[in-house]
Amino acid sequence: MVGVAGLALAIGLPCGLDAQTRPKKKPVARSGKASAKKAPTRKGGVKAGHKPAGNAAAEAASAKASAQSARLTSAFVASAQLRPMAQQLSSTRSSAAYSGVLGYAQAHTGEASATAYLALGHSYTLDHRYGDAVEAYKLAGVRGDVLDDYADYLGAQSAVQAGRGSDAYGLLDHFADRHPDSIFVNNAPVLLANAYLQQQNPAGAVKVLTPLIGSAQADHPDFEYTLGRAYQLSGDRSHAIPLFRAIFVGQPLTPEAAQARTQLLAMGAPPSAAERKIHADQLFNAKHYSEAMAEYNAVRNDSSLSVADKDALEIYTAVCQLKLKHLGRRDVEKLPVTNDDSAALKLYLFAEISRTEKNRTEHDDIINRMVKEHPQSRWLEEALYSGGNMYLLTHDAPQAIFHYKLLVERFPNSVYAPSAHWRAAWLNYRLRNYSEAARLMDEQILRYSAGIEAPTALYWRGRIYEDEERNFGQAVNYYRALSDAYSNYYYGELARQRIAVLGKQAATPPSNVLSYVRKLQVPPLTGAVPENDPHYIKAKLLANAALNEYIGPEIQASPTANQWGALAQAQIYASYGEYTRALQSMKHSGISFFTLPFGQVPVEYWRLMFPQPYWQEIVADAQKNGLDPYLVASLIRQESEFNPGAVSPAHAYGLMQLLPSVGKENARREGMKGFQTNMLLNPATNIDLGTRNLKSVLDRFGGQPEYALAAYNAGDVPVRQWMALGNYKDVAEYVESIPYTETREYVQAILRNREMYRALYPTH
Repeated sequence: MVGVAGLALAIGLPCGLDAQTRPKKKPVARSGKASAKKAPTRKGGVKAGHKPAGNAAAEAASAKASAQSARLTSAFVASAQLRPMAQQLSSTRSSAAYSGVLGYAQAHTGEASATAYLALGHSYTLDHRYGDAVEAYKLAGVRGDVLDDYADYLGAQSAVQAGRGSDAYGLLDHFADRHPDSIFVNNAPVLLANAYLQQQNPAGAVKVLTPLIGSAQADHPDFEYTLGRAYQLSGDRSHAIPLFRAIFVGQPLTPEAAQARTQLLAMGAPPSAAERKIHADQLFNAKHYSEAMAEYNAVRNDSSLSVADKDALEIYTAVCQLKLKHLGRRDVEKLPVTNDDSAALKLYLFAEISRTEKNRTEHDDIINRMVKEHPQSRWLEEALYSGGNMYLLTHDAPQAIFHYKLLVERFPNSVYAPSAHWRAAWLNYRLRNYSEAARLMDEQILRYSAGIEAPTALYWRGRIYEDEERNFGQAVNYYRALSDAYSNYYYGELARQRIAVLGKQAATPPSNVLSYVRKLQVPPLTGAVPENDPHYIKAKLLANAALNEYIGPEIQASPTANQWGALAQAQIYASYGEYTRALQSMKHSGISFFTLPFGQVPVEYWRLMFPQPYWQEIVADAQKNGLDPYLVASLIRQESEFNPGAVSPAHAYGLMQLLPSVGKENARREGMKGFQTNMLLNPATNIDLGTRNLKSVLDRFGGQPEYALAAYNAGDVPVRQWMALGNYKDVAEYVESIPYTETREYVQAILRNREMYRALYPTH
């Protein structure tokens, strides 16, 4: 897998195409997450109720925020009964659900009615009933005022989508003045400009957007594209064309990139071959292989290109086919002979073909040739990592070590370097070359302390100190450093177990290597959500209207959200039974919870990350099958995140991700009549059959969870092959030796999760 940042560096530009600097701007996601202006200081901030003495402006702002909070709270309470109806409407959008929410809106007044009309407008939009949405949002604005910014912005958005752009003018004009704390402040000018464009008023669009040039909002692709269209429709080609080119080249993964190309073609200023090559490179780098291949092929048709350029592009097309598994040996043999870096790419293709054919002799000959002829090529880097992985999977440790070490030596800053370096260290450990393994493990910590392999290196270097060097004091130093920096990682728990085994040891000066251990920074977290924060209360009110996608952005608009925002968002989801969404929001918060000791994270966070839905069923079925319920819950968390409706690409169903054949077999053993695959989406049935299946897997592997979990993920055959290699000092060495990264991390995660469940819920 290429997956390397900056593919242009990997394959370069073909001869005859000018190299171009990659634009520095990155695509910005747009889901209502525009940063709002800072809200005034209010209760519930860093110091609840704190008011600087003598600061009249701050006191006035605080009073305003408190009044706003009171109005939002009143609206939240008034619309509490709407929530289940609105959530059902958003999910099903059935006639009955629409009638229920409409009846609620008509039967209530004030903010309760306004919130219901917002829910209706949102669902009408999802159903592309934009005219109905406009009317619903209009009524929301009339019936209440605490969510006026949503009524105005979403109403204007629906008006534009309905082709009634002029209806949006009044809703969006001076939006920031009317709603200074809204999350839509930065989006409103672009929407207003689009309304002007729809109504054939490009001058109005230019007037709205040009004052914002140079702001953070101006870097968004939607802003750039809209401004480009405004210039284009105003007849100002000199300003429009550069904007469209910048989007096409610099932000190829955005929807605006294709639109920008269309406008460039319409203006008779198509992207150059060099620009299209850069565009294709970035598509390839993002693993959009089909689109990249189409672009490479299209560039080849440019009559201005030299034969060398076209030959190189043909090889670039071939690597896309390789990634799509549509390339064979004969296809590679037909590729042209080139003299630039595409020659290295062609050799890489041959190396991959030889790997697939298990022709090691040819593979190694190609690697040696690449080392001699293309020593700095990115494709040598790719070939070395792929070759190392091939030999890892075929249990040829010396050859794997050779490939990995050569990669690190020649490409020390490669995205693959930390992984390759660790694998070389681990394979030396498995070969019992302890002195070399120890050297490489310490080097791993020194050179790649930010990598995911660092905690693993700390643990196994400690084991060498303990088991081979008999330096128990230094072993304890490594284990403590590991436990301190990665407290709730899989290896953090193992480190504490080793400390307990070793007991009290004489103090030993810690190795200098340990000064390089990187401790991830975690913002101060509080378990108390500021109940009076306007953005938080507003987010809860949005949940009543089922405007779920705006809950997170609304919370993050609070200036103190970094301390409590993740908790608040997850609690809102959990409050209406969305445990999966709550868990996912915690996972995606960007907070490194597992680096902290259990007691340093408020328990509210842990319980949301390790929830207990279906706990009665889990305990009952676990006990029936002689299983640990904590293990079952941990497996469900890893497999489906407690989503009973989960169906994987491999067609595994439900909480415990059972294949239909597995479900059918266990249903037969359970004496269940009339089994149908869709029954696996029923939580009770899935847990019943899933625990029976897990018990069966455990029995096949002598009750050893590590083996059974590996088999649950990868199947029995590879697990037995790994077990047959033998010579493992303990089961932890077996786990680290699992060559499938997904399976190894799966096993480690579930065992870690089990310990977290035990700590959180000590009795069941």
